Amino acid sequence: MEEITTGTLLGGRLSYRQFATGHRTGFEPVLLAAAVPAKPGECVLEAGTGAGAALLCLAARVPGITGTGIEIDPALAALANENFQINNLPNLSAIAADITTWRTAQKFDHACANPPWFDAASTPSPDQARRRAHQAPPGLLEAWVVALAAALKPRGSLTLILPAPAFPDSSSALLGAGIGGLTLIPLWPRAGAPAGNIILRGIAGSKAPARIAPGLILHDGPRIADAAEDILRHGAALDDERRIK
Repeated sequence: MEEITTGTLLGGRLSYRQFATGHRTGFEPVLLAAAVPAKPGECVLEAGTGAGAALLCLAARVPGITGTGIEIDPALAALANENFQINNLPNLSAIAADITTWRTAQKFDHACANPPWFDAASTPSPDQARRRAHQAPPGLLEAWVVALAAALKPRGSLTLILPAPAFPDSSSALLGAGIGGLTLIPLWPRAGAPAGNIILRGIAGSKAPARIAPGLILHDGPRIADAAEDILRHGAALDDERRIK
């Protein structure tokens, strides 16, 4: 049986268990959750939910949402469900399935994902779980986007967090799947540094022009920047309508 470590999310608001080996949760799912424009009572679909960090953080910020996570690893899906139960969030659930072949008649208000991002030509991790979480064979990103877009209601939102070099492929995939009105949110490691990651969000059926939001600076010297602290420790929404310093 795999070793499990116990920690917290959002400055201790949430209990969070994850496997000691394989992919370990970082900033990405917390920032992803902060960027999903969900409202109480709405339904959210996440692909590659892992141990459930993003849905946990989203449910902590937006009480009353219903969240469904799709996770290809049955052990991770089971652990996500345990995390949902431990935190008394019965409206969240994880399903062990491949998002590219999973089908449902349900339509969701929002969808989100932190997809595998490493190019197939990059050196794969020797750890199978990390390799599956990170390595993207040709066409995988597009397949994820198509599956998520198909599950959305009209005018539903689709939000991705990705490394900055994935911007061309991810924006093309979103537009090809009928997701328009794209908003690019740069995530800078510190002021003056190139963005290492991005959040890309669009709306099903939108014809609005694309826009670049002011973005978020993550660190101020050795410490987490105040606006990032509000998100990572206190569960604030990522307000992309103003510059976040």
